[in-house]
Amino acid sequence: MRNNVYFTFISMLLSCGLILPTLHSATGEFSYSFPEEMKKGSVIGNIAQDLGLDRGRLAARKAHFDTEENRMQYIDINVNNGDLSVAHRIDRESLCGQKPSCVLQLELVLENPLELQRISLHVQDINDNSPQFQKDVMKMEIQESTNKGTRFSLDEAHDADIGENSIKSYSLQSNEHFILNIDTQPGGRKHCELVLEKELDRETEQEMHLLLIAVDGGSPQRSATVSINIAVLDANDNAPVFSRAVYKAILPENSPLDTIVITVSASDADEGVNGEVMYELNHVSENSNVFSLNPKSGEVRVVSPIDYEQESNYEIRISAKDGFGLASFCTLIIDIADVNDNPPVVVLKSLVNPIQENVLPGTEIGIITVQDRDSDINRQVKLSIQPHAPFKLVPSIKNYYSIVTTGELDRETTADYDITITATDEGSPPLSSSKAIQLYIADVNDNPPAFEEKTYSVYVAEHNQQGSTLCSVTARDPDWGQNGKVIYSLLPSEVNGYPVSSFLSLNGNTGRIHTVRSFDYEQFRSFKVYVMARDNGSPPLSSNVTLSVFITDVNDNTPQILYPAPEGNSFMNEMIPKSTHAGALVSKVLAVDGDSGQNAWLSYQIIKSTDPGLFTIGLHSGAIRTQRDISDSDYTKQNIVIMVKDNGQPSLSTTCSVSLLISDNMADVPELKNMQSYDGKSSKLTSYLIIALVSVSTFFITFIVIVLGVRFCRRRKPRPRFDGALALPSAYFPPNYAEVDASGTLRSTHNYDTYLTTGSRTSDFRFASSYTDNTLPAGPTLVMTPEDLADVF
Repeated sequence: MRNNVYFTFISMLLSCGLILPTLHSATGEFSYSFPEEMKKGSVIGNIAQDLGLDRGRLAARKAHFDTEENRMQYIDINVNNGDLSVAHRIDRESLCGQKPSCVLQLELVLENPLELQRISLHVQDINDNSPQFQKDVMKMEIQESTNKGTRFSLDEAHDADIGENSIKSYSLQSNEHFILNIDTQPGGRKHCELVLEKELDRETEQEMHLLLIAVDGGSPQRSATVSINIAVLDANDNAPVFSRAVYKAILPENSPLDTIVITVSASDADEGVNGEVMYELNHVSENSNVFSLNPKSGEVRVVSPIDYEQESNYEIRISAKDGFGLASFCTLIIDIADVNDNPPVVVLKSLVNPIQENVLPGTEIGIITVQDRDSDINRQVKLSIQPHAPFKLVPSIKNYYSIVTTGELDRETTADYDITITATDEGSPPLSSSKAIQLYIADVNDNPPAFEEKTYSVYVAEHNQQGSTLCSVTARDPDWGQNGKVIYSLLPSEVNGYPVSSFLSLNGNTGRIHTVRSFDYEQFRSFKVYVMARDNGSPPLSSNVTLSVFITDVNDNTPQILYPAPEGNSFMNEMIPKSTHAGALVSKVLAVDGDSGQNAWLSYQIIKSTDPGLFTIGLHSGAIRTQRDISDSDYTKQNIVIMVKDNGQPSLSTTCSVSLLISDNMADVPELKNMQSYDGKSSKLTSYLIIALVSVSTFFITFIVIVLGVRFCRRRKPRPRFDGALALPSAYFPPNYAEVDASGTLRSTHNYDTYLTTGSRTSDFRFASSYTDNTLPAGPTLVMTPEDLADVF
């Protein structure tokens, strides 16, 4: 609640016995007041409203309180609505002791961006402690000769509360000899004394019993009582006197136990028992557990560990009493000197872990704070971060530092960093501590898959088995997880007009490529496909590689003989004159092989011959030559069987036969005579067919000419007359004539018998004899008039 609300209703609430939490705000600092001993979970304010922030932003900005290590956090923040609530029991007396103001300092840290808000928690005192005397009974000895008005100091009561809740007044049971005098000292402490108002008479009353009551000012009011037993004695004129009213000492913290802090001294002018002084701690507090007082020597010693960070000074009240109860008091103030006994502590407040590898240099990835419980120069701290790491510390607010990047991060190069932050104070000797932080780099899909080879080439023999493994392609992606998972695929393309998928298949997970069909080297010898490797990141990255497939030839084609024709298809004879000499070329075998390379290298070999020593054949040329001169004793008909073999593994071969006739005159060969008889019969059948065809054609042409003539006559046009020669087509010439310049014919005077093999017996032709005697003599050129021509048609 704001100040205006507080001041408006404070009177009413106080009158009802309630204390309302209040808020005081300033630039960058907020203050809340609330009573101690509030129940756990009690709300003391709303920081989101006071900061003017949307309540949902507290969680987004990771709002949290910065507390020193090993210190209890008394206040919690609800990041969902901004409420500040009590987390643990808050006892003002245990936190602040007798300090007039009890303030807990908190620091609220907001991130993104880093912001520090100082919050002061003012813990208000409630009357939860009753006054307390050090002893249940005070014993005093007073001489009967004591003058009226003499004052006797009494032990104070102690109240852990402060202000209105502390000791307000003392009261003394009514009696006829003493009254109570209350002296208020600086700081509000009340010192009470017994004042003798009526002389004592030992003979009348040897002992007196009084009741002292201490009352605080709280509501409800609390009190404590102590009994005062007074023994009336003979004369004791002097009370002990301290050498100083206030003693001061400086004690280093962590002083060893039993260390003498100071020695107080008081003297008594009386002699004997009346002059014996006894010292006593007169203030009931926690100090009695830290220091001890020798009742005879007055030495103050350390009996518990001294820690400057817990208590920086102590104030102790010491009394000195003689043997008969006269007393005096002094104050001992002990200041604790700080010693550099606390090393600085590096506390990690916020950390982005893992860190995206694509963050820009200068990005804040963490927040640390340095805490040193020492004071002054012992609290001054220097920080360092290990070198050779792309991080640095940037001072921010107060003792806060930001961890920022100094360069680019690459998870593929360095996946994590173990950085050590060292804090060293400036005490003597200096103390230091280190904080190890392990930073992990989160992967970003920034690397496309990379193939192990720039291009892939693979050779596969033709007639491969369908579905066989052709090769494997491998791409590496240095990214992690799904970003590094590689998926393979074939890019769409065509090979000889067919989709590449009809030739190859690719396993998308392994990159193994299989054949879909069997390849034939004679159809195509090579082709290219493109393989894509794509990762599974978002967005996905990919790369391509070219795979060249070369089909190697397999010796699967036997040699094909072009010449001579295979047996049974034609009659093949080569005529060799009897005068042929050795080395003469008589024939040549021509062959081809559908394979390539060595599989198509052909060699020729005679495997069977009528006369093995008569002919030889070129190993690679296929040329048949004579090895020696032909003699009359050689057979007229020579048959040679030739094998044509390729150079494959294993080699394939074929054979052919060549018939050679050794003769100077074809008519002398019996085989040719038989062939002529056979050809005559065949020629008669062919002639019959030709005559039938010519007759049908002539009839059709005659019919067409008659139709055209009739139509021509009907038009009754004059007939044109032609002067000149009529050139007839050469097809009409007799077979024994040749056309010469369309002006006549020349007589063929020479004819030779020639036999040609054209692959079919019916297509052979010959002129078996001379027709010179039957040739008609050439005459004048035939001239016809138009009328004669018309008559012909």
